[in-house]
This record gives sequence, structure tokens and C-alpha cells, in this order.
Amino acid sequence: MAGVKGQVQQRGVERRRAMVDAALELFGRQGVRGTGLATVAERAGTTASALIHHFGSKDGLVRAVLAEADRRALARLGAAPEAEPTLEQAFAWFVRDAEHTAATERELTALHTTLTAENLTPGTALHDWFRDRGRALRSHLAAAFARAAADGTARPDLDPATLAAETAAFLEGAHLLWLLDPEHIDLPALHRSYFTGLSARLTPPPA
Repeated sequence: MAGVKGQVQQRGVERRRAMVDAALELFGRQGVRGTGLATVAERAGTTASALIHHFGSKDGLVRAVLAEADRRALARLGAAPEAEPTLEQAFAWFVRDAEHTAATERELTALHTTLTAENLTPGTALHDWFRDRGRALRSHLAAAFARAAADGTARPDLDPATLAAETAAFLEGAHLLWLLDPEHIDLPALHRSYFTGLSARLTPPPA
């Protein structure tokens, strides 16, 4: 019985993955509003009722898609959610992610930016998800800045929370500028310039 139960659970995991993969592709290409559950279900080889069973609602499916996009980004960068990178590693990750985004993920980035704007108001479907994601990013960044200050690789007088908010603001703003004007905004170059400058600002003064 245990073997049969395991097989059933595995099939459930595979069905859920197929649904998320289909939604990620369609949402990125057509937007959330332009993609119905029936279309996602057809692409995934299942039914709309099965989607509701797994995710509860279309908003639940969108949250799963956003979480999967984040998971793939971390996997691509070789980072675990609980990782404690150095500032040098973190800055390099952001540059590599910008290179990947500019090359292959404009639609998904546009989806992410659009959904963020649509959920700025408390009480909207995904407001808490985006707020908590932003807080988690800033927390990881602040911790990295604090570690650098403590181990002597960055200035001891830096303000980790302010620097974390500044870096997060750059990341959001850079993607928005690039989405609006990709012919004139070089996303990877912008990231390289910003993080090179930030590194210089944080370099400890000579002893």
C-alpha cells in the first residue's frame, strides 16, 4: 500500500508541476487577465476543476507561478533561499540574473511588474505576497550588508536597512526602465555599473 500511495503522490506532484509550467508560459505570454483557467488546463492536459482542486483559485495559481519563477531564479544562480552570500556573491548573482532576464525573460518580467503594480493596495489578492517577498529580499540584503560590515569587507558605519532598501529600489526601477525602453536601456550594463559603484562606496577606508 505504501508503494501505491507513493506513486499516487508522485503523480499528483507531476500534475501540479505541469499545471504551473503551463500557467507560467501562458501568463508570461498573454498576461493573467488574458489567460483563462480553461486555457491553462488544456495546455497542461487536465481540467479547470483539477486546477481549482490543486490551487483553490486563479489567484492561488498565480501565486504558485510567481513562487516557481523565484525558485527557478535561485536554482539558476546556484543559490538556496537560506543561503548567506557575501556581498560580492550577491552582487554577481544580480548581474547574472539581469543577463538571463534580458536574454530570455522579458514577458515574465513584465508580468511580475504588472502584477506588482496591480496589487499595491492592501486587500488586493496578491498584495501580501508581493509585500512579504519584498520584505524577505530586503532582510537578506540587510543581513549581507551587516555581515560585510562585521567581517571588515565593508565600511563599519554603513546602514544595512537603508542600503537594502536602496538596492531593492534599484532592482525594481531598473527592470521597469528596461521594460519601457529596451532599445535604450541595457539591463546587464546598468546592473554592472550600479553594483560596481556600490562596491566602491562600501570599500573600507585605508587603515
